[in-house]
Amino acid sequence: MTYDVGALRAEIPSLLSGVAHFDGPGGTQTPARVARAIADALTGPLSIRGNLTPGEANAENAVREFRRAVADLVGGHPSGVVFGRSATQLTYDVARTLAKDWAPGDEVVVSRLDHDANIRPWIQAAERAGAQVRWADFDPVTGELPPRAVEALLTGRTRLVAVTAASNLTGTVPDVAEISRLVHRHPRALLHVDGVHYAAHAFVDLARLGADFFVCSPYKFLGPHHGVLAASPELLERLRPDKLLPSTDTVPERFELGTLPYELLVGTTAAIDVLAGLSGKAAGGRRDRLRTAFAAIGRHEGALRGRLEAGLAGLPGVTVRSRAAERTPTLLLTFDGRAAADASVFLAGRGVHAPAGSFYALEASRHLGLGDTGGLRVGLSPYNDEDDVDRLLEGLAAFLRS
Repeated sequence: MTYDVGALRAEIPSLLSGVAHFDGPGGTQTPARVARAIADALTGPLSIRGNLTPGEANAENAVREFRRAVADLVGGHPSGVVFGRSATQLTYDVARTLAKDWAPGDEVVVSRLDHDANIRPWIQAAERAGAQVRWADFDPVTGELPPRAVEALLTGRTRLVAVTAASNLTGTVPDVAEISRLVHRHPRALLHVDGVHYAAHAFVDLARLGADFFVCSPYKFLGPHHGVLAASPELLERLRPDKLLPSTDTVPERFELGTLPYELLVGTTAAIDVLAGLSGKAAGGRRDRLRTAFAAIGRHEGALRGRLEAGLAGLPGVTVRSRAAERTPTLLLTFDGRAAADASVFLAGRGVHAPAGSFYALEASRHLGLGDTGGLRVGLSPYNDEDDVDRLLEGLAAFLRS
């Protein structure tokens, strides 16, 4: 199929500003279709879930279709899809719930490659339970997190391993499927996968990844701001989160506190449908069309990454910190004798948005020798085009001359 980036760009009103957006890893721009779906849900009618009135039926349908859409996106079951305010909130909730059954001497494995949202909740839960935290280090030269680095830390006391499916700082994509195989040799160990950055660029297959828990954030793939957790309904049935006495104990609702924001659920369904629509005229159900669409997105973003990397190679004093063999189209750059934050400000003045920092991947930034400052993060998204890349390269060249 032919990937029509122009058609997608035409659906995104914010791109009319003329800004070239490379801030997708922090949150993508929103198609008008998604915004209209949210507005239509709010102006409904809309009521608390039920089946007596149109407003109740609209709310019930919003929840049902949201769970189906996310299940199609990740290859899970609708009854295993949990809404959350953010991936961070969901991870804290799971950590607190699991830690109820931890004891002194149990072990938790975290990775220095990860966003802090997949590190600190586990460390804090382990500390409260008296469990030991063990660290898996990635290679700061290659950016790789080899499965053997995790394997070396696993014991019969391992209760939880937390790892990212893709680094939001450098784009590194670890071999999660192999890590899962190693983790599940230990019958008491569970694998929690941060898929926030990964789900924006790859076709997610929970069965292949082998994740017990998988979190992602729709606002990283054209949707509204919230988080999602996917797990098997059978696993969720075993967990007893804190909840209000009168609230339902059914799964997955027992993990969702308070009234759901139905408009955001509708917006997420719309965003997933936009992604599926990028498959062109591909046949099949939504899951099949998402597979085709992500293959096309991968080719498009890969071509742009190649163009970007070729251009960066000709710029003196630029170091590309994203070096893993498998990675997303996200590059972390540093500059000889120049601050990445200054580069970001300079580019913003030219209508190019590429932010600087460590982006909550604090351990990764420190392990790379960049302290808490990080670098300039250039993230490609499905709506970027060659003109965006050329403007970025021209802006960086001008910055280096300034």
